[in-house]
Amino acid sequence: MNRVTRRFRALPLRSRLALLVAAAVAFAVAAVSVSCWFVVRNKLYDEIDDDLQASIGSVSRIEVAAALGACGQAPATGPLGPRSDSYVQIVRSDGEACPFAGSAGTIKVADADTAMAKAPQERNGTLRTGQDSDGDPVRVLTTALVVKVSPGEQYVAGDSALVLGISLNGTRRTLNELALLLLIVSGVGVVGAGAAGLAVARAGLRPVDKLTEAVEHVARTEDLRIRIPVEDDNEDEVARLSRSFNSMTSALASSRDLQQQLIADAGHELRTPLTSLRTNIELLTRSEETGRPLPEGDRKALLASVKAQMTELAALIGDLQELSRPDVDQHAGRAQVIALHDTVGSALRRARLRGPELTITADLRPWYVRAEPSALERAVVNILDNAVKFSPGGGAVEVVLNDGILTVRDHGPGIPADELPHVFDRFWRSPTARALPGSGLGLSIVARTVQQSGGEVTLSPAEGGGTVVTVRLPGAPTPPPEAVQASR
Repeated sequence: MNRVTRRFRALPLRSRLALLVAAAVAFAVAAVSVSCWFVVRNKLYDEIDDDLQASIGSVSRIEVAAALGACGQAPATGPLGPRSDSYVQIVRSDGEACPFAGSAGTIKVADADTAMAKAPQERNGTLRTGQDSDGDPVRVLTTALVVKVSPGEQYVAGDSALVLGISLNGTRRTLNELALLLLIVSGVGVVGAGAAGLAVARAGLRPVDKLTEAVEHVARTEDLRIRIPVEDDNEDEVARLSRSFNSMTSALASSRDLQQQLIADAGHELRTPLTSLRTNIELLTRSEETGRPLPEGDRKALLASVKAQMTELAALIGDLQELSRPDVDQHAGRAQVIALHDTVGSALRRARLRGPELTITADLRPWYVRAEPSALERAVVNILDNAVKFSPGGGAVEVVLNDGILTVRDHGPGIPADELPHVFDRFWRSPTARALPGSGLGLSIVARTVQQSGGEVTLSPAEGGGTVVTVRLPGAPTPPPEAVQASR
């Protein structure tokens, strides 16, 4: 059985479908054919039984005497010749059969016949299937022997029973022909069902073949631009699968394009600090090799430049690592309920150290959100770093947190309206800010972190100059009960 199952599963899908359709049709046709055969058989037997019941009647004393005189002998020929399919005989209580003249033959005596002969008045007529003396099948009715004495007088003969029979050769021949016909029709139906199932399977699986070819093409060539045509009004499973495949390849193509763009942008951004590092290190190395030391001021400036470039490289690599983490891995299992006002307060302390000459004011109302603590704090730090970086000396930065809305306003040069749509793109930097330190990834990290926390972030020009960063995060002014219990 397991071997057959394995071989069946090894067949192509269309062959399995055709076999299943053929098997289902074969089972249905077989059930219908068998049922039809039995219905016809029972109907024919019922008609024979009705004929036997209708032929019951009384017989004359002369016929009885003639039959009894022929006991043990072959039936004599009647005036119209022997009947070909009817049997009439008397069975005595000792089991001896006495055929009537014109009977088709002698029916083999059964126990029911002798029981009827011994007690004819205590039993009703019985029907059975028996055999004649030649072994041919006969439908038999055994009943009491009623002898007609005169037109108005008759009696039941004791010690004898009347046996009537009709040959079943014609009936069984009809049933055999019907069985052969049903077998032929069933065979034709099964073969036709198999062919139709194969044709339907081929037609139904044609879109699957196209999908398979497309997948094989993608696996062979890594060409993600291939698409499977789908009719707009088609909503079956294959169409849904094709649409899903097209969506998947589009997403993969977009992801690969973004990855290639990220690699290209990262290479471009890394080239500048690496070139500067290489130049400064070569100057220091040449000074050591030639034995002509650089002036102390120049040497300190070179070392400070190397240190600054190393710091910029470290920040850039950290930002790239943050952006390269998958979204699922980024957030799964790390989100927890945190106090946003405490996170903003911690980021403010770092911002005041980086811009001691600025006036940074804060109005923070309690607000609790569900997010990854380190990622959210880094996002807030990036926002405040931008505000500190672009604020003029002695300027002010205003930070407000109220009802889950965090706003950071600086009084810097602001962002032109045509550049606002690009501020969250990776490695994008305003032409006026390219001379300042930074990788162009800070706001990309902010947007990603806020979106993962279920919020949104926007940048807009501020009245009177500067920029306003607005972050909206879902949450509540009080922590949920489970967070309070966990803190205890």
